[in-house]
Amino acid sequence: MRKRADSTAERVRPERQPGRGPRPAWVRLIVLLVLSVVADGVIGSIYSGVQGNAVALLIVGVLAGPLLAWLVLLGYAEMVRVLERRQAGEVGRPGAVAEVRRGTLLGIGLFAITIAIIAVFGGYGIHGWGNPAAAIGAFGMTCAVAVAEEVMFRGVLFRIVEEKTGTWGAMAVSAILFGGLHLINSGATLFGAVSIAIEGGLMLAAAYTLTRTLWLPIGLHLGWNFAEGGIFGTNVSGSSDHTLGLFKSTVSGSSLLSGGGFGPEASIIALLVCGTTTVLLLRQARRRGHIRRRKASAAPTQA
Repeated sequence: MRKRADSTAERVRPERQPGRGPRPAWVRLIVLLVLSVVADGVIGSIYSGVQGNAVALLIVGVLAGPLLAWLVLLGYAEMVRVLERRQAGEVGRPGAVAEVRRGTLLGIGLFAITIAIIAVFGGYGIHGWGNPAAAIGAFGMTCAVAVAEEVMFRGVLFRIVEEKTGTWGAMAVSAILFGGLHLINSGATLFGAVSIAIEGGLMLAAAYTLTRTLWLPIGLHLGWNFAEGGIFGTNVSGSSDHTLGLFKSTVSGSSLLSGGGFGPEASIIALLVCGTTTVLLLRQARRRGHIRRRKASAAPTQA
């Protein structure tokens, strides 16, 4: 276990470039956040524009989704090089495919468990096949969404805030803002935003803390969201746009069970499933020594 942890740390250790050091944290945070918000907004607008049209969603998802994801990653790596004078090891190629695949399967599995429990208690039902073409398109666009949001919240916000506050402070800040972002969705509720801050914000931050790369949280985010909308046909994070998925489905009963119009993420079941996963990820991160403490303030100079 120690040998594996050491190799992981070696793989993601930033490679500083010679010359001047990185820009101040507040400069990096503002510049990178602004650029990330713009990228996320563009991707969200494109996705919303084709959400209700299966043919358009398939074409745009297959052609534009992966390209947009690649451009976001490329732009992030370049801005890190410029602002921080280092290579962005958190989006380095070694292990990328395996980690994204592992995260995607885990995300799909976690949501499948969540929706299965909701269905057992009568909160979800499948009424036939939906649109496979739309599901394929949704996967492509979800790739772009997952990359953009993980770069914004884990690659920029969590990582830079952690430099000052340590892991726990960064998790709190990034989770609160992650939940707050979803309040702008058309079907958003306060309980839904709080739920997604806890289950999504904390779980994805824990995945980044464990691996110290963005690949596992990107895969986890992609798998969960794709299963939610692209496979099981439910609302995603309070978005009330027409959902085209692999299955035609309905949710019913108590919103505490099913999540109501916000989607299953506002369900108590999702909180329990994702909360348990978060604890397990953080326990593993602690064993690997990836929990970082808050930096101590410099002692005052004696006169």
